[in-house]
Amino acid sequence: MTIPDEVQARAARLRDLLNYHSYRYYVLDAPEISDAEYDALFNELKRLEEQYPELRTPDSPTQRVGGAVLDRFEKVPHPEPMLSLGNAFNVEELYAWRERFLRLLPEELTADLAYVVEPKIDGLTVVLHYHDGVFTVGATRGDGYVGEDITVNLRTVRDLPLRIPVAPGQRPPGGPEGLPLVTVARPPRRLVVRGEAYMTLADFQRFQAEQEAAGGKVYANPRNTAAGALRNLDSSVAASRPLHLWAYSVVVVEDSEFTPTSQWEALAFLHALGFPVTPQSRRFTDFAAVVRFVEAWADQRHSLPYETDGLVIKLDDFALQQRLGYVGKDPRWAVAYKYPSEEAITRLLEIRVNVGRTGTINPYAVLEPVSVGGVTVQHATLHNLDYIRDNDIRVGDMVAVKRAGEVIPQVLRPLVELRTGQEQVWEMPSRCPVCGEPVVQPEGEVAFYCTNSACPAQLVRGVEHFVSRGAMDIEGFGIRQAELFVEKGYIKDLADIYYLPWDEILQLEGYGEKRVANLRAAIEAAKSRPLARVLTALGIRGVGGTVAEALADHFGSVWRLMEATPEEITAIPGIGPKLASSIRNWFSHPQNRRVIEKLAAAGVRLAEEPPAEAAGPQPLAGQTWVITGTLPTLSREAATALIKAHGGKVTGSVSAKTSYLLAGEKPGSKLDAARKLGVPVVDEATLLRMIGREGSSS
Repeated sequence: MTIPDEVQARAARLRDLLNYHSYRYYVLDAPEISDAEYDALFNELKRLEEQYPELRTPDSPTQRVGGAVLDRFEKVPHPEPMLSLGNAFNVEELYAWRERFLRLLPEELTADLAYVVEPKIDGLTVVLHYHDGVFTVGATRGDGYVGEDITVNLRTVRDLPLRIPVAPGQRPPGGPEGLPLVTVARPPRRLVVRGEAYMTLADFQRFQAEQEAAGGKVYANPRNTAAGALRNLDSSVAASRPLHLWAYSVVVVEDSEFTPTSQWEALAFLHALGFPVTPQSRRFTDFAAVVRFVEAWADQRHSLPYETDGLVIKLDDFALQQRLGYVGKDPRWAVAYKYPSEEAITRLLEIRVNVGRTGTINPYAVLEPVSVGGVTVQHATLHNLDYIRDNDIRVGDMVAVKRAGEVIPQVLRPLVELRTGQEQVWEMPSRCPVCGEPVVQPEGEVAFYCTNSACPAQLVRGVEHFVSRGAMDIEGFGIRQAELFVEKGYIKDLADIYYLPWDEILQLEGYGEKRVANLRAAIEAAKSRPLARVLTALGIRGVGGTVAEALADHFGSVWRLMEATPEEITAIPGIGPKLASSIRNWFSHPQNRRVIEKLAAAGVRLAEEPPAEAAGPQPLAGQTWVITGTLPTLSREAATALIKAHGGKVTGSVSAKTSYLLAGEKPGSKLDAARKLGVPVVDEATLLRMIGREGSSS
């Protein structure tokens, strides 16, 4: 098919614009256009590529969404060996490293030495190939000589530039302090870059929580999570995880308008091309200053948003690096300074379980006390049964335990070579250790659950959730009241909140007549909360505000939902078989059904009121909306109410039937899904304009 010249030119322009604005958003955190404007450009390019498939190029932003499934990884020889570094574990060894290379250099070359110090990021080393500015191949480090081709996965990493330079002829803001001025108007004919793919600690903790809540696989650390995504044959796995990149080394550069002669210039060159370069890198001309920086970094590294186990110190000048060469597989001109390990070895004495708010049965390790990172550790998480089995962790094992920053200590692995034969394989208990009810494992999930909502182990947290602002919103009722009333035996299930013995409570210290009257009034007022609030408050696994809204809209009452089949529940857009099974299991438990009956007897609203005739214009009539991220002024609940009040419907996940995605800050995977499906993305201001409330957020 012949493609008109103007179409080819437009597609090229759209690719340039989208790559540039993606760089501004993901790397610089300084967007120049709104999400809606970006999406309009993206959807225009997507339509052109669908009409003319020959327009689809490797650097097209539409290739970031993943989806390709490979049979296996091809091998990629590296243009130069990707070798490891020697280590120094204290200041004396650092000085010894310097003395070794000084002896190999003529005295006249040692007068003005400079050093570059960079964080040693705990991620997956990647090697990136560019030809005429286009990203063509990405590989793992492999054995240092040959890596695996993970190009399709790396294309999903948002801050990896698919075409360089990202902003031709401009100097990007940011970067390390004192970085020299480099501007690049055209790309090198050939460029090979070494970098590190990683996941931030905050993203990792959110990912772990989501996986555990969904009964999915959990990982030992951010590095394993990033590596597992990038070395997966299905690129949609990488696309679904919040992966990032730091570039730190120029391996090959050919036919370039600027060729770096030092490591510091190389970082400036990479930064000018549009690669993310860690701002924590520094250059020193005094080795004593290097040592002071290294010593101070021991505490500072814990404030970083990503994991690092040390620093890399490099002689800056490339000519001196080449002159010094290697000893074995280690470069003489660089060394990794490693801080004391935040891992420790101790014995696993026992495996116990606790019960989470939603009934998850969570195994944890009881350890011989051991100091890890300056803190005495006696307990550590084991995540779930699959984690224990996959790592072959047994009671009695000597195990490696890690504590990084504020992350909960965890058992990493057993030391199999130290086994005596007395170690015991652990099995999940068949009944809840607290209430004695059977423990269940839903089909296709990793986690086990106690489905008894009245289980004392989950009751306090369940009550706290029930009365919280996003649920029944009972003012003056918080975790302290939940703990006290459960301890006193006043609350044995969630419905007992509406049957509290007020005469007895009046006798408690701190509960005078006015306080009790206010609390009673707040509880009474909560009886009229909408059905969606009640469904949220029940604490059914996987049912948050958005899903609860969808269930309330579809079924109209708790009674209809209680009798619904999994097939009827999955008929709701955005609700899959696992969530439907979770809902059905909760309502099938006799104790939970008794809670519903007690709520009804107390006068709690368990059905939607018949919809009143619309009082005003319905500009969103017939539209289906999804909400993601944090909006500037509206809560998610308020935004949902606005959309519904103007005729729209709100669902929990993006599909081809979604009319609009309302996106705020940190939108997550729903934004990627919307872009993939061509769903328009709007911000809060656009929603307000659509319903005739421009300039208002009240």
